[in-house]
Amino acid sequence: SSKKNILWLFFFISLCLIFGNGLGGYFTFISVETWYQTLNKPSFNPPDWVFGPIWTILYIFMGISIWLIIKKEPSKTRTIGIRIFWLQLFFNIFWTYLFFGIQKIGISFIEIIFLFFLIFINIIYFFKVDKIASYLLIPYLFWVMYASLLTYNIWILN
Repeated sequence: SSKKNILWLFFFISLCLIFGNGLGGYFTFISVETWYQTLNKPSFNPPDWVFGPIWTILYIFMGISIWLIIKKEPSKTRTIGIRIFWLQLFFNIFWTYLFFGIQKIGISFIEIIFLFFLIFINIIYFFKVDKIASYLLIPYLFWVMYASLLTYNIWILN
């Protein structure tokens, strides 16, 4: 039913927001006002307030994306795509833990490159199942590319 469908949509959006903004936000919160402020940052580093709204939008897109895929007929491609989705979400949060939680900038840079490739592969798999679901992950891929550049520069400058 359409009511059940909408509930599942909100469930998946909420899941992405809880894991991303909730758990990831926790790791960010514990050092963003202290350690992070002491770091040398590149000139293209955005103001701190930009990150929250952008990540919120990206997690909403991710929730819609996985919901569109889950609704499709089961297939091997769909199953692999779903597994990659949850794996990349884990590594998304793990980057936050590495960077903000334990303040390992170099390791977080290596990890975010891996995350970038996971998202890229995720988009390819989702594209084969539902094109709109894959398109919804493209802004996320570009933001992680930008975040990779920021991470690298913060690592080099510190």
